[in-house]
Amino acid sequence: MPTAGRTTPAATALAAVSALVLLATACTGQGAATASDDPKADTTLTFWHGWSAPGEVRAIEENIARFEKAHPNIKVKVTGNMTDDKINQALRAGGDKAPDVVSSFSTDSVGKFCNSGAFADLNPFLRKSGVDKTKVFPAPLLEYTQFKGNQCTLPLLSDAYGLVYNKTAFAAAGITEPPRTWSQFTEDARKLTKPAGDSYEQLGVMPVFHGYETAPMRLAAQWSPSYFTPDGRSNLAGDPAFAKMLTAQKDLVDQLGGYEKLERFRAGFGDEWSAEHPFHKGLVAMQIDGEWRASMAEEAGVGFEIGTAPLPVPDDQAADYGKGYLSGTVMGISAASRRQNAAWELVRYMTTDTEAVVSFANAIHNVPSTLAALASPQLKVTPGFRTFLDIARHPKSSTTPARADGGTYQLTFQNFAYRTEKGDVPDLRAGLAATDRQIDTDIAKAE
Repeated sequence: MPTAGRTTPAATALAAVSALVLLATACTGQGAATASDDPKADTTLTFWHGWSAPGEVRAIEENIARFEKAHPNIKVKVTGNMTDDKINQALRAGGDKAPDVVSSFSTDSVGKFCNSGAFADLNPFLRKSGVDKTKVFPAPLLEYTQFKGNQCTLPLLSDAYGLVYNKTAFAAAGITEPPRTWSQFTEDARKLTKPAGDSYEQLGVMPVFHGYETAPMRLAAQWSPSYFTPDGRSNLAGDPAFAKMLTAQKDLVDQLGGYEKLERFRAGFGDEWSAEHPFHKGLVAMQIDGEWRASMAEEAGVGFEIGTAPLPVPDDQAADYGKGYLSGTVMGISAASRRQNAAWELVRYMTTDTEAVVSFANAIHNVPSTLAALASPQLKVTPGFRTFLDIARHPKSSTTPARADGGTYQLTFQNFAYRTEKGDVPDLRAGLAATDRQIDTDIAKAE
C-alpha cells in the first residue's frame, strides 16, 4: 500500500496548499538555536503523522517502540491520520494543543512550512549532532525538504516514479523490452492499443494528466527542467524543456485517439488505490506510477506478468535513461515546541538511523530516504522494487523545488498543462510566458 506516495499525486497532494495559507500567522517558539530543554530528562513528546492503514500504523508504532527502548527517558504519544489542515490549526493554536513533531506527505508544502516559521530550522541540530546531511541523504531529497537554506524538515522515506507494464501484453504485441526513449514509448503505446468502437479494449498508456500519477511534474522530470532562474523567477518559457514535454505529451494524446476519447475511457476507471485500478484490470498496458504499483497489482491477483522500468527519456537525452521524479514524506519539529532537543532525538532516529529507516521501508514498501539505507543488505528488494531503488540513486533524478507559495506554482503549471492537452492553447510559448508571470506574482505575495 502506498504511503508517502498516496498524497503526492497532484490532485491530492497539492490540495494541501490552500490549508497552508493559514500559516501566514504561524506561531513562533524558542527556535533551534535557543532550545534549552534537557534531552536526557524525563519527558513526553507528541508526534502527529498521516498514516492510517493498520500495517502503516503498526510500522510507526514498532519504530517508536525501538526509539523509546533506546531513549527510556522519552515517551512518545503518537496520533495518526492527521491532515495538514489539522496540523496547521494546531500549530496556530500553539500551547499543549500543538504537536512537538510532525510528519507530512505534502512535500510541496515545505516552502510554506519553512518560510512561515511554523517548523524549526534543523541545521543547528544537525551541526550539533555532527550529522553531515549531504552525506546522509540523496541530493533531490534535501532539495525538497529545505527552503532558502532553512532545513525545516528532513526526508522520512521517499517515492520514485517509473513505468509499470504488462509483460504479457508486451509479448503479444511483439515488444521484447520496455521503451527507453520517448519515440519508443510512443510507438509501443500505439502497438499496445486495441480500439473498440469509440472506446478501447486495451490502451497502451493513459497519457492525459488526470491519469492518476501522470502529472506534468512527473513527465517534466524526464526532460531535466529548471523551474526557476538563478534569481528566482519562473522559468517555464525560458527553459525549452517545458515546451518540449508538453508538445510530446499532446502528440501522444492525439496519436492514441485524442483528448475527448481518452477522457471518456478514463471516466470508467476504478479507484487508484483499489483492486479496480485499470492496470490491474488489463485496461492499460503501461502505467506511470510509484514503487507501490507492482506489489498492489500482485496483491490484486492480476493474470499477467508484471514488469517495471524507468520512465523513457527524450531521444536527445538517451544517455540519461534511468532517471525519474522523486518525492516523499517529510518530518519536522514545531517551532512552538518547548521540547525541541528531545524532539530532535526522535527526528534524528526516524530519519537518519539506518535500522529505523530500513525497517520502516520494509514494512510499508517505500523507498528508503538515506544513502546508507538504500545500500543496506537488510533492505527487502524484489526485482520490481529494485527498479525504483535505482531511480532513487540515479544522479540525474530530480524533484520540484520548494517555494514560499508551497505548491501553488505547480498547480498553476498543472492547470496550464490541462489546457494544453485539450488543445485550448493556440500559442504555447506565449501561454508559458503568461504562466510565468502568474507564478511570479503568486510567489511575491507569499513572500
